[in-house]
Amino acid sequence: QTGDQTQTFDTSAGPVKITPIYHACVRIEAGGKTIYVDPAKPYIFTGLPSADLILITDIHGDHLDPVAVTALSKTGTEIWAPSAVAKTLTTANVISNGDVKKWGGWTIEAIPMYNLVRGPEPGKLYHDKGRGNGYVLTYGGKRFYFSGDTENIAEMRALKNIDVAFVSMNLPNTMSPDEAAEAVKAFHPKIAIPYHYRNSDLSVFQKSLQESGIEVRILNWYPKPAS
Repeated sequence: QTGDQTQTFDTSAGPVKITPIYHACVRIEAGGKTIYVDPAKPYIFTGLPSADLILITDIHGDHLDPVAVTALSKTGTEIWAPSAVAKTLTTANVISNGDVKKWGGWTIEAIPMYNLVRGPEPGKLYHDKGRGNGYVLTYGGKRFYFSGDTENIAEMRALKNIDVAFVSMNLPNTMSPDEAAEAVKAFHPKIAIPYHYRNSDLSVFQKSLQESGIEVRILNWYPKPAS
């Protein structure tokens, strides 16, 4: 169960509630609207509030899951995703690196996410530049960043005025907790929350940021299934 892990952030437009669901998936609630980022298997979404907006970062199965999208959709649900995702999910509206769009009370920016060096074999990367999106979501003056699957890229280090950063760390696909901490130090969000971390040693991330003035919050993104 994840309910007790909901994080509430005050903004000038009212509270934003963010609940970790599983791995890379979050639910965001504000102004009577519900947004999901990367709903995907193995989590079963039956019984959760349906989505007004679904944001998808990339084509891999732990981010793009048409079954989960269908389970959370209702009449009027909007899906936003990069063009590589829209090839599979034809109902998605395309949002690309660098785009800034308005949705209700939100401003949504698509941020690059990609590998610099890591890949399945020489000359190939797990995540090619331009294919996937991280997102910065702004509501009531507060800025929330979801990194997607990325290494410590210049575009992340250049982010400004981020209040809460959800940062991926898992080898071999993204980056180590050390590298993630270095990236976070560079753009200095007020709060950093590891996600998409699988079996990473989060104490390394915490220790590295101890003297930084950045608050680290550790949440459980891998709840045990109800037996």
